[in-house]
Amino acid sequence: MAADRRNGNRIRHAMGVAALLLCAILVGVVTAVLGVRNQYTAGGVRSGSWQTNANIGSGDAGPYLRAGVAVAGLLALNASETIYYSATADDSGRALSTSCQYRVEGTEPATRWWSITAYADDNFLIRGSNGRYSVDKTSVEKGADGSFAVRVGGEPRAGNWISTGPPDGGHPFSLTLRLYNPDGSIVSDLGGVTLPKIVQEHCS
Repeated sequence: MAADRRNGNRIRHAMGVAALLLCAILVGVVTAVLGVRNQYTAGGVRSGSWQTNANIGSGDAGPYLRAGVAVAGLLALNASETIYYSATADDSGRALSTSCQYRVEGTEPATRWWSITAYADDNFLIRGSNGRYSVDKTSVEKGADGSFAVRVGGEPRAGNWISTGPPDGGHPFSLTLRLYNPDGSIVSDLGGVTLPKIVQEHCS
């Protein structure tokens, strides 16, 4: 009987240690994932709805930021070559959703080339977008003053339109604005540049 009690105590002790180790591993994994996912806002710069991190593509990028870039698939270049802004909410602070229609409007940024691309929550291009997942400097229709308005949503539109696929219950998505060879005034003041507004038009 005494031997059985000792064996039972050892088993319970081993199970307790295993449970503690498992909890520690889970906490570590969750902390690491959150640290990676939050790198674009951590120490980041915001301009309207758009946000970036000044260290993307620089030698000052830490391990979490490097991991975040790898996960998001940005293939980040040096900031003097390309600046990456991302938006997960509209100008009113509401999270971007595939059940809503948006208007992205502004004027051409001072950069050699630019693009706006929609991504699903897993950082991949949105399924069902039928190739209408992006607009850029050469494809967007602009006014004489260089201004443009791009519709973003599941409803097919003529002209400037980025598809978010069918409005299937409202999944989160993000927009990425890439500025290639930006003007020095942008590089030196990432938060001061005027970027396109993101306006929610309606939701289904």
